[in-house]
Amino acid sequence: MTPKQQRGAETADRLLDAALQVYADAGEQGVTVSALTRTSGVSLGSMYHHFGSVDGLMDALLMRWLTRLLGELTAALERSRTARTGIKAVVRAYLGFVREHPDAARLLHSSYADRMNMAQARQVRDAQEARLSPMAAWVDGRIAAGELAPLPLPLIEGLILGPVVATARRHLSGLDDVDLAQAARVLPDRIWRSLAP
Repeated sequence: MTPKQQRGAETADRLLDAALQVYADAGEQGVTVSALTRTSGVSLGSMYHHFGSVDGLMDALLMRWLTRLLGELTAALERSRTARTGIKAVVRAYLGFVREHPDAARLLHSSYADRMNMAQARQVRDAQEARLSPMAAWVDGRIAAGELAPLPLPLIEGLILGPVVATARRHLSGLDDVDLAQAARVLPDRIWRSLAP
């Protein structure tokens, strides 16, 4: 990477870090050009050069954290020897991500992210293909081996992530009635039972 490319990457990172901070502090409505440039120390022209718009910056921020979450879920699967331990590891990894990165998790579970995902579902899936393919291959292999119920991949995904996402959203909403540590103890076995052959 040339020095100019390095500076450009550092500027983009500063903008992404600032966008998450502004979102965490002020919510979606607080993510304005002035807040982003003030927090990042980056000029308006640089922001537009790197991301094109505030929406472009926020989309990049969502993709950054979605990529990281999917990477952690994939790593959890790859360390697992059986379908049962894999499902449990994914559930625990997801809840661990929410606990360790609450601001990013709040963004990933926000109405902003929902709108983007609904409007750009195919583009998001295509952009994450490198992360999703190993997970799909893992599931297909476990179904072929008779370790998982022979269900379509979207249903398996829903059975695994549905309860986890609902728990994460409830926790992130500010209600203090969800204990993530307890959820990490209880949900893996319950979810596994719905997927066992």
